Amino acid sequence: MPSLDIFTDDAFTMTSLTDAINKRPYMPGRIGQLGLFQARGITTTTLWVEEKSGVLSLVQTSARGSGGGSVGRNTRTGRSFRVPHLQQNGTVVADEVQNIRAFGSESVTETVQDLVNERNGEMQDNIAVTQEYHRMGAIQGLVLDADGSTLFNLFTEFGVSQQTHDIALGTSTTLVRSRIVAAKRLAEAELGGVMVTDWRAFCGKNWFDALVDHATVVEAYKYQQGQQLQNDLRETGFSYGGVVFEEYRGSVAPQAGGAAVNFVHDDQAWLVPIVPGMFVTRFAPADYEETVNTMGLP
Repeated sequence: MPSLDIFTDDAFTMTSLTDAINKRPYMPGRIGQLGLFQARGITTTTLWVEEKSGVLSLVQTSARGSGGGSVGRNTRTGRSFRVPHLQQNGTVVADEVQNIRAFGSESVTETVQDLVNERNGEMQDNIAVTQEYHRMGAIQGLVLDADGSTLFNLFTEFGVSQQTHDIALGTSTTLVRSRIVAAKRLAEAELGGVMVTDWRAFCGKNWFDALVDHATVVEAYKYQQGQQLQNDLRETGFSYGGVVFEEYRGSVAPQAGGAAVNFVHDDQAWLVPIVPGMFVTRFAPADYEETVNTMGLP
């Protein structure tokens, strides 16, 4: 009877398994789809972020030939972030492939590979959801672990305070466009000279419906684009006040059996300035001997 040692087959080398994982389509996630985060690998397990802040000030007039005022030095600060390690393990046991091979057949390798690919797919989906969860957390300033503990509090890390702004959508007379512009000004004041290329707001379902149905928004769209508000705008979004608003759909149970958590609260929206290079994702090397000091992969 032919014998078959499937786990010495080339299909089960680390390279083949990694290729199988990376060939799977990336699980849909709105933040990932929009490309807000610039992603690449690094060869270390820590990331160093350097901040350089310059100060603009008015120049006092002085007599020609005098020394004039002096220019202060720009301050530079650096922060180190340890890349979180996200690992899952999958197992294919003997009973899962028992009795599937006909006598004298060597086709068991293909069947086991199908099971391995299935396990890889399940784990990849979990990692993709986790990555989206962390990215949305970074936008909101608080990156949480699966158990609800804090991985990174970006407000503390960068010494800033969270700003909030009430659009007052519950009041029919609110001048919504003016309130949106005021929110943008809050962000612009903190961004300084950074150039914003676009604005986007990720909205909870209740907040989004209140915006679309608000009297001043309906009035603004009545004559030129009234048909647009009759459509389902949740995913396509719509532009108002120079901001693209869209409903963010996404929830996940942080741990098995736990209550589902919405990525965006139903009654809130997060205004995001689109600035090239502001949001980054870095992949550190895996914890295998052959990946030491190599470029990290997703």
